[in-house]
Amino acid sequence: MLDETVRIDRYGVMGYPISHSRSPVIHRLFALQTSQNLQYELLQVAPGKLDQAVQQFQRTGGKGLNVTAPHKTAIARLCDQLSERATLAGAVNTVVFRENEIYGDNTDGVGLLRDLTHNQQLGLRGKNILILGAGGATRGIVGPLLSLSPHSLVIANRSIEKAEALVEIFENRGAVSACRFDEVPTELSYDLIINATSAGVNGETPPYPEAAVSAKTICYDLSYGLTPTPFSVWGKEHNAVRSVMGWGMLVEQAAESFHIWRGVRPDTAPVLKQIAITA
Repeated sequence: MLDETVRIDRYGVMGYPISHSRSPVIHRLFALQTSQNLQYELLQVAPGKLDQAVQQFQRTGGKGLNVTAPHKTAIARLCDQLSERATLAGAVNTVVFRENEIYGDNTDGVGLLRDLTHNQQLGLRGKNILILGAGGATRGIVGPLLSLSPHSLVIANRSIEKAEALVEIFENRGAVSACRFDEVPTELSYDLIINATSAGVNGETPPYPEAAVSAKTICYDLSYGLTPTPFSVWGKEHNAVRSVMGWGMLVEQAAESFHIWRGVRPDTAPVLKQIAITA
């Protein structure tokens, strides 16, 4: 018989749309693995309704939130305190409610690094990295990638101004430069190409520079799906040594959020296996 006096802590993920999210499954598996008593909810919140939704969740006893598109920037303005990595990323994906304070963090960058270095066993020191896109997703990963001391990191974007703006933020942290999609330096042999655009997902023609891929290149799409993403297919078609979707990053950033909330770090390997994802 269940003990009705046991408190179940509430967490959730806010986004719009949100029905596709795998986060509830992932956090349920984390909770079972680590014997944590919690529930995790899908919370669809339309643009313009974020303030009200966060206040209501906090008022009704919520302990923490994940936040996804399109709210990662807006939620930062509601936080009383931000972590260094959230400040650098200019976005928040993890929220903790602490008495009268809202604390914001960003686990996307560390999630990507964990997937690249641990799951994919990729060393990035002295390597050449190309990131396609200069939006919020890119801003969240540039700092963590530069912390691994790559030889170079090139940010390519349709608008050179957005890419150059990111370079100004991070230029004191490593060898980072900007260019347009059609001006990607092909004299560099890229070890890693990261797709941070939404072009393929949105049905647009992906601006992928074919000459940047060599037989040693790993293509990594921050997006993911039950079927290969357009970028993942493109990488395979152009003979990349490996073409990977962002499932591992999703699980690893979730594990970091879980650790922030519960003080326990789950083992991600069996969770990746259990949700039948091949990243």
